[in-house]
Amino acid sequence: MKRGKIWGVLFLLLALLTIWAVISNSEGFSLELLKRTLRDSSAGWMIAAAVSMLGFIVFEGMAILCILRAFGYSRKFGRGFLYSAADIYFSSITPSASGGQPASAYFMMKDGVPGGVVTITLLANLIMYTLALLTVGAVGAVFDMKIFFHFHLLGRFFILLGYGILCVLAAAFYMLVAKPRILERFCLFVLKAAKKIHLIKNIDGKRRKLYRAMKEYRSCADIMSGNKPMFLKAFFYNLLQRISQITVTLFVYLAVGGKMELAADIWFTQSFVAIGTYSVPLPGGMGVADYLLLDGFGAFFDEAEAVNLELISRGLSFYVCMIVSALTVLAGAVQILRRKKAA
Repeated sequence: MKRGKIWGVLFLLLALLTIWAVISNSEGFSLELLKRTLRDSSAGWMIAAAVSMLGFIVFEGMAILCILRAFGYSRKFGRGFLYSAADIYFSSITPSASGGQPASAYFMMKDGVPGGVVTITLLANLIMYTLALLTVGAVGAVFDMKIFFHFHLLGRFFILLGYGILCVLAAAFYMLVAKPRILERFCLFVLKAAKKIHLIKNIDGKRRKLYRAMKEYRSCADIMSGNKPMFLKAFFYNLLQRISQITVTLFVYLAVGGKMELAADIWFTQSFVAIGTYSVPLPGGMGVADYLLLDGFGAFFDEAEAVNLELISRGLSFYVCMIVSALTVLAGAVQILRRKKAA
């Protein structure tokens, strides 16, 4: 709990510094201009942007539920939304999104899903999530590669580095599912290291629990390996998730009076930004995401317009999404407390 508060404070400081940096380094931008832009924006397109933002949470939840069903654990839509929200919220406030999967796993296990099933479900979803983002990047490279060269050299470096990191992550996640022995060896290494620095005492007991968990994990991996339809559905939902997040920027652009003929360019600009944010281990890619958005939008708008679009689209797709996720996690935590009191 204490560590979570620390990350929350650091996240808030980083967010404020990022927004301040964006605003203070822009000539011609003012809060009055931002207010006027929001006031004059199209309500219809803004609603579409908000729905698209919610799709980012919904479709990840659908992917997780799809994988869980393959193991015989059917859960309602609302639980999938909670699992997804927990992942998104804690990924947003922790470096390298390290807190997302454990938070999602916590709620799944509270709902009676065994640890081995939870672990392989989240790994499988990570594979599909990463492949979906790589697919979006590949589509951008094939259909609108000129957008890539609209970015400055540093921006292109971030995008290429992000794509490379995603490729490595996809391969690593796949190996953990396809080769369970690798995961077992890693866990044993962590146990031995913890024993040496006196973090744990009864290593034999921990080792026995690990072997039992890995037996269950291998059984789940065997079931999953022969279920191609499940993988396709999970990939489809993750692809819709990525499309939803990217399309928020497009809808915001149209809401503030953007031209339809630039719609594809704006969409592919955001898709390259989404990949570039993985180049640094900062919560939500803060700083890098903002830099890349301004860099990419600079090819189409003057500086003040670019900052306007960046602040509104980023605010909705990241900060508002995170707030919705946080409220969902809070509701889920309250529900668990009520269960304990009723038991």
